[in-house]
Amino acid sequence: MFEGLFRPLHLVLILLIVLIIFGAGRLPEIGEGLGKSIRSFKKAMSGEDEPKDKPSSGEHKDEKKKE
Repeated sequence: MFEGLFRPLHLVLILLIVLIIFGAGRLPEIGEGLGKSIRSFKKAMSGEDEPKDKPSSGEHKDEKKKE
């Protein structure tokens, strides 16, 4: 069913359609966003996420000012 789905001519045609829809200026932004989402997905699947209850360094400074 999917034997000849990703032939080189098909990929070129898909890239041309994407270029027409989004334009050349937005393609780097789309690629960067796609790369970040793939990296975060891989981290989530491997369990390398940091605990979310751990406050960041900026929150410590705010807590000290309140005291």
